[in-house]
Amino acid sequence: PNEIVTDKLRSYSAAARELDCSEKQVTARWANNRAENSHLPFQRRERAMLRFRRMHSLQKFASIHASFHNLFNSQRSLSTRSTFKLNGNAALTEWRSFVTL
Repeated sequence: PNEIVTDKLRSYSAAARELDCSEKQVTARWANNRAENSHLPFQRRERAMLRFRRMHSLQKFASIHASFHNLFNSQRSLSTRSTFKLNGNAALTEWRSFVTL
């Protein structure tokens, strides 16, 4: 690679020296934003997991949440407003049919 973007943790520079690529390491202030922002969904999920004391209750919640998230998560930028609203209404009616069972 042309450059290796890391934060200023000392172990990164030690590893870069060991691999003989320390001149390629970039530790600029905002250079790491792209890598850190890609971790946000995982960090959000981990934060939610901290609230559970038992693994069983976490697994139960996660299975329900996964189906809920898959049902309602449609990318707004990939469709027109009318299609987005139709999909949202269809998801909501399907969810209500699950809840009333």
